[in-house]
Amino acid sequence: MNNQVLLEAPDIDSLQELFDGDFYKDIFHENSEEEYSKAIQIARECISRFLKNNKTPFSGIKPADLLSVFKTIDFNTPLENYKSLFEEIETLYVNHATAFHLPNYIAHLNCPVVIPALAAEVLISAINSSQDTYDQSAGGTFMERKLIDWTANQIGFDSNCDGIFNAGGSQSNLMGLLLARDYYSLEHLKHNIKIDGNPPESSRFRIFVSEKSHFSNLKNASLMGLGEQAVIKVKTDSQFRMNLKSLERAITNEIELGNIPIAIIGTAGTTDFGNLDPLNDLGKIANHYNLWYHIDAAYGCGLLLTDTYRHLLNGIELADSVTVDYHKSFFQPISSSAFIVRNKYHLNIIKHHADYLNPNDQDYDELPAQINKSITQSTRRFDALKLWCTLRLLGKEKLGQYTEVIIDTAKKTALFLDTQDDFELLNHSDLGALVFRYLPKNEQNYDSCAMNQYIKKTLFFTGEVLIASTKVEDKFFLKFTILNPLTTINHTKNILKKIKNHGQEYLQSI
Repeated sequence: MNNQVLLEAPDIDSLQELFDGDFYKDIFHENSEEEYSKAIQIARECISRFLKNNKTPFSGIKPADLLSVFKTIDFNTPLENYKSLFEEIETLYVNHATAFHLPNYIAHLNCPVVIPALAAEVLISAINSSQDTYDQSAGGTFMERKLIDWTANQIGFDSNCDGIFNAGGSQSNLMGLLLARDYYSLEHLKHNIKIDGNPPESSRFRIFVSEKSHFSNLKNASLMGLGEQAVIKVKTDSQFRMNLKSLERAITNEIELGNIPIAIIGTAGTTDFGNLDPLNDLGKIANHYNLWYHIDAAYGCGLLLTDTYRHLLNGIELADSVTVDYHKSFFQPISSSAFIVRNKYHLNIIKHHADYLNPNDQDYDELPAQINKSITQSTRRFDALKLWCTLRLLGKEKLGQYTEVIIDTAKKTALFLDTQDDFELLNHSDLGALVFRYLPKNEQNYDSCAMNQYIKKTLFFTGEVLIASTKVEDKFFLKFTILNPLTTINHTKNILKKIKNHGQEYLQSI
């Protein structure tokens, strides 16, 4: 029967001849340049309209209204051409996309992006290299490695370092915590977690973080089978930096309880407050107790670019591993992040060989493979090209100047808030995150949390200004995340005026 099937199977060459030349025009190849150029041109025009038409960071559309339009889409009926395609995309997405580049967007850690990186995106998507092995990326391998070396040098690591680009800070933090766990197990318990799973002692492993550290630390501990109970949250000081005495007490307390400290995670730029833990002192404590020291610099990595504020990162060179998010503080498009280790041999802990991809007997000095350093991505975009183009065209100094402008604006805004009787400011930021609330002194009998929630929601659905929020001791606060050098003190003063106006609206309505 198999032979009969083979004899009756259609001849591939004959099958291809049934289609005319236009049949393959949608596949990116040497004969589709005209179609590609047409598509890119229409996409470019769409982007131009996005820049030209957006005067506020958000359209204000309600989720229910947007969802009703999506219900009309039928994937079984293709659109006629690129013009109709991008008209649909504008209706569903572009017209309501958040405009991070506008000065009145000061909500989350989304930076405006630089044009050299956008140009790189065109190459990345079209050529479509994968960074896992040399035979899929060639020069891309060495571009990524050189950028890792450059970043590590800015951190203060020597030539023994290594690292890899990945999707974001949460993934890098996972890598740091995984190496901390597995290194401790190998070094002190002679137990290989990669092969044998968590040892019985792992239920007593403890990781120490600031109470204001990123949520990914808890999530990663859970994913690794340690449970959130393994993460010990350490109290912070008045400026929301990890308190050193509280850390020492927490470590000794866990030891007395029979638990096993394995790591300290320092935060170089908390999401809410933009402040850095005392990195140098944390490094000394980690060394004293022989603990893995990971620094989450996803937000604060932009300080590497500036001479004026670089000292805030003093001690980062003591870390065993570091998280860097270029798409937060290097003005790169999402996604562009890296995980850096001081000792490249620690990455051998996560290496796994597959005969079809990175066989054990391959000479990796001759044919390097970045997949040896990755834990969750085999196929991986060439995101490093965006940073390469940025540094080669703009240089570190100009990026650093952007960072200095941002910090300067945040400082001026904080000083202005301090002078306002109707605002309560919780922090002065090392970076650009300010937590505050509208709290009119001459008013009585109002719910401050409800009022500030009303302010944020009203601003969002008018689309005029996008700000963030958080809770501190169960009280609702507003938050500025200034990450755009185009945002000035005049913008922030104007936003505060709008906040005050909406606050007064609320008071008049109750």
